Amino acid sequence: MSAATMMRDLVDVGRDRTRGGYSRPVFSAAELELREWFRAEAHRIGLDVETDRNGVIWAWWDVPGHRREDAVATGSHLDSVPGGGAFDGPLGVVSALAALEQLRAHGHQPKRPVVVVVFPEEEGSRFGVPCLGSGIMSGTVAAERALALRDADGTTFADALKSNGLDPSAVGPDPDALSRISSFVELHVEQGRELVDLDQPVSIGRSIIGHGRWRLRFEGQGNHAGTTRMADRRDPMVAAAGAVLAAQQLATALNGARATVGKIVPVPGGSNVIASAVDLWLDARHEDEAALGPLVDEIGSRASKFATDSGCDMALTCESYSPTARFDDGLVSRMSEVLADAPLQDTGAGHDAGVLAPYTATAMLFVRNPSGVSHSPEEHAEDADIDAGAAALARVVGELSST
Repeated sequence: MSAATMMRDLVDVGRDRTRGGYSRPVFSAAELELREWFRAEAHRIGLDVETDRNGVIWAWWDVPGHRREDAVATGSHLDSVPGGGAFDGPLGVVSALAALEQLRAHGHQPKRPVVVVVFPEEEGSRFGVPCLGSGIMSGTVAAERALALRDADGTTFADALKSNGLDPSAVGPDPDALSRISSFVELHVEQGRELVDLDQPVSIGRSIIGHGRWRLRFEGQGNHAGTTRMADRRDPMVAAAGAVLAAQQLATALNGARATVGKIVPVPGGSNVIASAVDLWLDARHEDEAALGPLVDEIGSRASKFATDSGCDMALTCESYSPTARFDDGLVSRMSEVLADAPLQDTGAGHDAGVLAPYTATAMLFVRNPSGVSHSPEEHAEDADIDAGAAALARVVGELSST
């Protein structure tokens, strides 16, 4: 079955009638349906499926007489941002299955195991930490911290695991699982328009620029919107608004920087109430890590001044940080030999491949997105490009598993 055909199987799963697009947070009904779909498809093409203690799904193409080690791995994630596109995450999983099905249909006999890996909570849309599954497995996210994370309804990650048949006490770094992977190639829809400009369907990822998420909490005094004079207010929303504008202005002035506030939560959140506190989350990125820290510091400094001017307090907390991830030179070079026409590309978006980069050879493939838009219902990929991406992945996996 082609990758484009498989993608159509998922078109109705997790549609968000309010935001548009798809909302598939980890362990939601939609994401669980996708996980079951993956297991069924993996079994259909002859793979052996297991779920490890961290909730990562592995679908193995075993080699007779060979242990599950030194494996060629591919895959991605199935969860989405709220109101996201259809392709971010699932395209990599679908393309992995389609690539292996193509290889099996053509009689490919791998000399080492091949495995499709599905990581949970890559987007961080439910528990707030991106690449949580790969982060726990690699040890970059402490198990204690992960288990204590809460979603908007107050459910902890530990509770969510338990509700889905996993033992929270078993969660933690899994060096044995990591050691089974000799290389990991993640395919993803492009989250920009470089391939549109280059008129190419597929590119090879070279690096992921440094990025992180910070929470700014502003605390003032809750009060009545109609009876409190303007001069008497300690309104944290005013300070928060200043911080949003400061982030935009400072990032615009710094070449190569990106700064975004996409989530603001006022307390208590009434339309006729002056908030007592406001939390906002800053996403900041720059390919030069030496520039990223000062950018965030300056945003924090301006936010603190806005808070003081508004009679409020402000605290800045780093919730996640990923340094610039440079993919394995040898693997990228080998992929370039297999895909001679594919350009090299750097990306500003985080991925599980970046988390695994310090521990095993990783690289990525990107599939053209004609809209140039991602994390949005406008995200898109044409059927011909989807199938070209799966074919490219099949060629890469076939080459890597032949030695």
